[in-house]
Amino acid sequence: MTHEHSGDDHQHREVGVPRRLWASLTHAFRPHSHDHADSVDDALVTSAAGIRATKISLVLLTVTAVLQVIVFLLSGSVALLADTIHNISDAFTSIPLWIAFVLLRRPPSRRFTYGLGRVEDLAGIVIVLFILASAVLVGWESIKAFADPRGYDNVLLVALAGVIGFIGNEAVAVYRIRVGRRIGSAALVADGNHARTDGITSLGVVLSAIGIWAGFPLADPLVGLAITAAILLILVGAARDVLRRLLDAVDPQMVDDAEQVLRAVPGVVDVEGVRMRWTGHRIRAEADITVDPDLDVRSGHAVAEEARHQLLHAVKGLDDVSVHVGPAHDDDPAAGAHPHALTRHHRRDD
Repeated sequence: MTHEHSGDDHQHREVGVPRRLWASLTHAFRPHSHDHADSVDDALVTSAAGIRATKISLVLLTVTAVLQVIVFLLSGSVALLADTIHNISDAFTSIPLWIAFVLLRRPPSRRFTYGLGRVEDLAGIVIVLFILASAVLVGWESIKAFADPRGYDNVLLVALAGVIGFIGNEAVAVYRIRVGRRIGSAALVADGNHARTDGITSLGVVLSAIGIWAGFPLADPLVGLAITAAILLILVGAARDVLRRLLDAVDPQMVDDAEQVLRAVPGVVDVEGVRMRWTGHRIRAEADITVDPDLDVRSGHAVAEEARHQLLHAVKGLDDVSVHVGPAHDDDPAAGAHPHALTRHHRRDD
C-alpha cells in the first residue's frame, strides 16, 4: 500500500489560486516522476525541486520589491519604504535555503556518514528567526507610531503598492508551501510562511492607507499591531514544524503504515518495532522483524531484503531503511532465553 506524506503531519491543501492557472504556471517547474526504490535519484530530484523553488521565489520577490520601489519614489511614503525593505529581506531568506538544498545533495562521507540533510533544518531555524524579527520590527514601529502618527501623500499609490506586495508575497508563499509539502521540506514550508507574513504586512499598508484617506492617522499603528499578532500566529506554526523535525518527530500514521507493509511481507512473523526520522526532507528508518527461527542466514536475509524493498516503494520520501532480523520467540520464561537477552537491559523501551 502507499500512503503519501509530504510533511510531518498530513498534507494540507492550499487554496486561493485557480487550479488551471496554477497548473500552467508550475508545469515547467515540476520534476518528472521517479521510482521510490531508487532513493539516490529521488533525493536528487526533490533537492532540485527545492532549488528551483528558491530561485523562482527570489525572482518573484525581487520583481515585487522593484515595483514597490517605483511607487515609493512617486509617493515618498516611509511606511511603504519599510514594507519594501521588509520584502527585500524576505527575498534574501531564500539564499540560506538555496545553499542548504545544494549542500544536502553531497554524498555521505567518512565524517558525515548520513550526509548533510540536517543543513536544511538549520536553514529552517534561520527562517523562523527571520519571522520572529519581522514580528518584533513591525510591533516596535507600530508602538512608536502611536506617539507620532503621520500621514502621507498619494494614498492611492501607496495602497496600490501594498496590493502589489500582497499579491507577490502570497504567490510566493503558496508556491513555496506547496513545493515544500510535496517534497517534505519543513524549511521550505517555513520560508513560505515567512513570505505570507510579509504579504500580510503589505496588506496592512493598504488598510492603513484607507484609514489615513478617511482622516484617521492612528489607523497605521493600529493595523501594525494587528499585523504583529498575525505574524506571531504564523510564527508558532512555523516554529512547531521546524522543531518537530529537529526532534525527529514523524506522523504516527507513517509508522502504522510501515508496520502494516512489513507484516504483509512473506516470511515475516512479527514486527517488533519501526523507527523513523527526517534528515532534511528525506526519511531514514529502522525496522525490527522476526522470522521463522529455523531459517538459514540466506533465507532470513532474503526476507529482510524484500521487507526493505516493500518499504522503499510504500513510504514516500524514504531514503533508506535498515532491517534487523531476529528469530520469532515466546516471552514465556519456560520457552527458553529471549533472543536479545544479552543486550535487552540496554534498551530504554523495555
